[in-house]
Order: sequence, then structure tokens, then C-alpha cells
Amino acid sequence: MTDAKPITHRRVLKIALPILLANITVPILGAVDTGVVGQIPQAEPIAAVGVGAIILSSVYWIFGFLRMGTTGLTAQAAGQGNRAEVAALLTRVLMIGLAGGAALIMLQDLIYRGAFSVSPAGQEVEDLSRAYMQIRIWSAPAAISIYGITGWLIAQERTRDVLLLQLWMNGVNVCLDLLFVLQFGLGVDGVALATFLAEWSGLLLGLWLCRAAFRVPDWRDWTRVFDRAKLRHMAVVNTDILIRSLLLQGIFVSFLLLGGRFGAVTLAANQVLLQFLHIAGYALDGFAFAAEALVGQAFGAGAIHRIRRSAQLTTLWALIFGIAMAAAFAIGGPLIIDTMAKDPEVQAAARTYLPWMVATPIFMLGMIMLDGIFIGATRSADMRNMMVVSAAAYLVALWVLLEPMGNHGLWAAMLISMLTRGLTLGLRYPALERAVAKSQTNPPPASHP
Repeated sequence: MTDAKPITHRRVLKIALPILLANITVPILGAVDTGVVGQIPQAEPIAAVGVGAIILSSVYWIFGFLRMGTTGLTAQAAGQGNRAEVAALLTRVLMIGLAGGAALIMLQDLIYRGAFSVSPAGQEVEDLSRAYMQIRIWSAPAAISIYGITGWLIAQERTRDVLLLQLWMNGVNVCLDLLFVLQFGLGVDGVALATFLAEWSGLLLGLWLCRAAFRVPDWRDWTRVFDRAKLRHMAVVNTDILIRSLLLQGIFVSFLLLGGRFGAVTLAANQVLLQFLHIAGYALDGFAFAAEALVGQAFGAGAIHRIRRSAQLTTLWALIFGIAMAAAFAIGGPLIIDTMAKDPEVQAAARTYLPWMVATPIFMLGMIMLDGIFIGATRSADMRNMMVVSAAAYLVALWVLLEPMGNHGLWAAMLISMLTRGLTLGLRYPALERAVAKSQTNPPPASHP
């Protein structure tokens, strides 16, 4: 069944803007966690919460494929009018999320030992971090399941519900932070307990938001849920996205490590400037998520003209926001730098490299938007392969530019990798439309009635 609703500017913004607002809340929570524990007159608790949060976020991030893969698959099922498959997908992602979280709980000692062997901390910081993670790890099943629920909601254009979910979790977390740390004096344990309760309450709210799917029996049609062909396709899509994400993470980690070669001041300046990159990424993600939902639905319906229209409108709005952010960075960048860093040397170094940040929203536009388009179409092999090409371009750029240009060469390599990924995915776009045309002339047999 083809989605009959027209693809309009209003529809794109209705999907994108709640995601943009939800993303704004992400750095706020980290600031509150740090600020609350910072009321303890010691450095170790602040460091412990930071280290513990980074370790667990990195481990949870491995399951980020669940959000992206679920969006594409669910949007396509919705575009086909296959409500039974939409419900079955919710059951599958919840099972993966709960099982993945349970596995992390069982492997927690290995996670802690591995993390501290790679990045050792002082004994007191390590002990406090371990205590923090030993509480938070018990909400891993909830945190990972929420990835799947979020993808499932986005696929159906229910981004207001995603915003509500994000606001609820962060609001509960902040309130409990204040209560447990400032009122009860629980310190690092209080911050961890606040997040634990916020994530489990978030899962309960997420399930309530999905309640319509549980009112029909399809969500527990186990023959459909465990359909081999569907599970195999889901596994392939998620594995491709995981490989792509690992390569992307490798680029960012190497960027941070290589920045250390140029001294503490340059490293600090790069950390400040990376916040500009994150802001741009969070803003453009709203339109990429809109592309995932609209392209996925159109792909499922086999409507090439709707795929094209979805890609054009979401990219147009992303371009408008990208240009606005580039202008804002150019005009307000120095003030933002001075707000985030008080050291005059760091401020001066960050201003030196600020032009790279002005260019970033435009350079990353194609990469982010085509990612959304290809996720919606579940063309995950193309995403994986073009990420390999992008990583190779990054390494070549480092080899050529790092020595003569220093930190400028490092930033140039980062932007070259972004541009390469956008261009190569763009070259693969015609194959996406050909796949739709081919599916219309040779529809696959249904694996389950």
C-alpha cells in the first residue's frame, strides 16, 4: 500500500524539528551530571563520572546499528502497508536490545578491565568509575532497547514521541541527580543511580508509546517474528551498519590521538572545535532522520518519484540549516570559543583553526543526508563500502598533509573524508533507484503470508 500523504516542506519539518530539539538536550544532561558532582570539593568524582560515562557510552554505541537498521526496515514495511511486519520488527528489536544488555551485564568485568588497561586512571578514579559503572550497567538492557524503539518511532514519523521520550529521560535524570547528590549526598553512586532509573523509566515510557502495536496479536506471531529470511536480512543490514560505524569511530579516535602530537594547547583547541562539529551533526541529523523515514516508506511502496522528492526536500532544508550554521560559526565562533575555553592560548589556537569549522556544515551535508537516504532504503552494503573508501581517503590525506600542514592537515584530512563519503554515496544513488525499478518488475516472493 503506497503512502498517499504528499511529501511537503511541512511534513519534512514536522519530522525533523522534534529530532533537532531532542538532540539539543543531549549535551545538557552531560553538563548537569558534571555540574552536580562538581559540587563535591574533589577532582576525583568529576573525573570518575566522566571516565565511566565515556566507557559505557562507547560500549552501548556498538549497538547503535539497532536504531538505524530498525528505521529503514520499519519504514519500508510501513510503506508496503505491512502492519504485521511493523509489529514483528518491534518485537525483534526489543529482544535484541534486552539480550544485548544482558550480555553486557554478564561481561561487565571484562569491559572494566579492558577499558582501564587501554586508558589507565589513578586508583581512586578507577575505583569510583568502577562503582559508577557497576550501578549503571544494570540499565544496559533498557538503554539498548531504547535505540530500537527510537528507530521504530522515527520510521513512522513519530518524532514528537521521540522528543517526549528524550525529554522524559533527561528530565528524570536531572531531577534525580539533584535529589541523590545534593540532598542525599550519594556522590558518584547517586549520579549512576539517577541514570539507571531514568533509563528504565524511559523504556517503560517507550513501551507505552508503542502500545498500539501490542493491542494486536502480530507482535507475538512467533512464526513471523522468527522468520529466517527476515532475520537474515536484518542481520546483514545491521552488520553492514556496524562496520561502517566502527570505521567512522576509528577516524574520530585517530583524529583525537594525532592531535596530541601538536601539544596540549592544540589538543585542547581541537576539543573545543569538535563541539562545533557535534552541533552541526546534531542539527543535520534531524533532516537525515526525516530522509530515513520518508525514503524508507517510499522504497517500501516502490515509488521512485517519492524517493526522489523525499531526498530533494530533506536535503534542501538541510542545506538551508547548513548555510545558517556556517554563517553562525563565522560570526559567533570567537565568542563561542571564549565561552568554552578561558585559557588565552587555547582561545588563540582555536580561532586559528575556526575556518575549518565554518566549512564543516557544508562538507558534512552530503555525507549525513545520503546516509539517511541509504538507511531508509536499507542499502547498507553501499554505506559500508563507501565508508571504506572514505577511511582510505582519510589515511591518504593524513600521509600527504599531516607533515607539511600540521594540525591544519589533520582538519583537512577529516573534511576530505566527509566529502569523499558524500561524493561516493552520491555516485551510488542511481543504483538505489534502479533497485526500486527492478523490484517492481521482479517482486520477491513473500517469505510469510
